[in-house]
Amino acid sequence: MPSYSYLFDQPLVLYERMLHNMEKVIVGKREVLEKVLVALFCGGHVLLEDVPGTGKTMLVRTLARTVGGEFKRIQMTPDLLPSDITGVSVYNRQTSQFEFRPGPIMANLVLADELNRTSPKTQAAMLEAMEEKRVTVDGHTYPLPEPFMLLATQNPADHEGTYLLPEAQTDRFFVKLTLGYPGRGHEIEMLSRAEGQEPLDAVKPVIVPDELLALQKEVRRIYVDGTLKEYIVELAVATRNHPDLSLGASPRASIALMRAAQGKAFVSGRSYCIPDDVKDMAVPVLAHRLGLSAEARITGKRAEAVVQETIAAVPIPVLRQAASR
Repeated sequence: MPSYSYLFDQPLVLYERMLHNMEKVIVGKREVLEKVLVALFCGGHVLLEDVPGTGKTMLVRTLARTVGGEFKRIQMTPDLLPSDITGVSVYNRQTSQFEFRPGPIMANLVLADELNRTSPKTQAAMLEAMEEKRVTVDGHTYPLPEPFMLLATQNPADHEGTYLLPEAQTDRFFVKLTLGYPGRGHEIEMLSRAEGQEPLDAVKPVIVPDELLALQKEVRRIYVDGTLKEYIVELAVATRNHPDLSLGASPRASIALMRAAQGKAFVSGRSYCIPDDVKDMAVPVLAHRLGLSAEARITGKRAEAVVQETIAAVPIPVLRQAASR
């Protein structure tokens, strides 16, 4: 792979360029866009949950154009089959052999639109791809292209025609984010932009897949102090013992939170993580992985509130070496 070290002399320049590119289309949602880019830099998958029409799909399409890699979209429907996602082996009469025809999951960026409108069986077809970045069809394993990122949208679970995602699948999503309705001024700006050309037409690639792979390696070199790792584990353990939860954060969640802190430090222009990086990313990384107890659901408690309570209860560590780095 060629060297792209010039990118990392000024990492914030590249990050801000990508952010500005996406804000040509997505108005007034900088905080959400920042977290999406952190997930991208960490090689994680993103789950976007919100009511229809808030820009979930448009955000993913904008990111795909910004990155410039191969993009595929899967429209999730109740009758979708696992083979419609992973691909299928087809018999070739001329060669008398079966040939693999890749499914739409074989791309750099994949949009699973309205993920919770398809059956759990079809949702499960993406588990291997999300965790191991490969698919197995008819006993043969095929690697996915690198980089690979799955971005899924879903409507709230209480909407008609939706299925609950299996815990094994939600745990594989690096972050879960919501867009929400735009503010009054931002919505007026959206109307003004929609008068002319399609806003997405103004989005051009800022980074190519090889550059992104090199950048992801740089993010993994961000220093994480031992006391900060202990802090992450303490947060995870606190969720496992929380009275309002029947399912706490998994070890995969702890790893994801550490990676997210590295990504947050990177976009902040630092070569090391601080406790605020962990705190800023804790809710989007942990909340969707937690299972509320029956009593908590009855009282209307939300997982996001439990994470905030946990952050407030666990003492913030004093880093031993950050000051010297």
